[in-house]
Amino acid sequence: MLAKRIIPCLDIKDGRTVKGVNFVQLRDAGDPVELGARYSDEGADELVFLDITATHEKRKTLAALAREIARHLRIPFTLGGGIRSVEDVGVLLDAGADKISINSAAVRRPELISELATGFGSQFVVLAVDAKQVNGDWYVHLNGGRIATDLKLFDWVKEAENRGAGEILFTSMDHDGTKAGFANEAIAQVSDLVQIPVIASGGAGTEAHFAEVFTKGKADAGLAASIFHFGEIPIPSLKQYLHEQHITVRL
Repeated sequence: MLAKRIIPCLDIKDGRTVKGVNFVQLRDAGDPVELGARYSDEGADELVFLDITATHEKRKTLAALAREIARHLRIPFTLGGGIRSVEDVGVLLDAGADKISINSAAVRRPELISELATGFGSQFVVLAVDAKQVNGDWYVHLNGGRIATDLKLFDWVKEAENRGAGEILFTSMDHDGTKAGFANEAIAQVSDLVQIPVIASGGAGTEAHFAEVFTKGKADAGLAASIFHFGEIPIPSLKQYLHEQHITVRL
């Protein structure tokens, strides 16, 4: 069985790591490069860096940040925010990113997924999906959750896989930052729909929540932010706990 991955996520705004609740009420969590290096040393499997205002502010993620991150890490990292073209991705991969994450631009122009998969390979393309429940259905939201769409979550992840996405990073906006547990039912539905790996995001608050998302949610990786940033759950302790629960992880 493939090992389940633990992935700290660093949301970046104005060059600083921030974290909020339900995508708002942001507070400072430190320097992203320093935090990333710490997580690398502590045994994180991968890292995700998301410039959360790049799309909204019509900016591109800085390649300089990718170069600085690559200098300090020994583990793979994904970089996202403001990516709209093959050229954007080429710059970031050349700067040291292992994978890139696309979200709003892919919804607006789904062909982008196919172009990136053809140009670089599906293994480099992570489709990030921010979704929330509205009247019982899960709908995709854009621009850091600011813009609602009529695109349904389960339709979108299947289309993205068919277009060449290599992974799905699904964040439940309803659970984000609440520390009340992942949206396991929806995550399991996504996992059952697609053959590519699913990264679960939104709601981690305890070690048991990770065990649940790997079993009930059928996720391939668990992503979290504040519990790692503010020292609530050390990564080595989390991995030891999961090992004791007979969940395969890299120790």
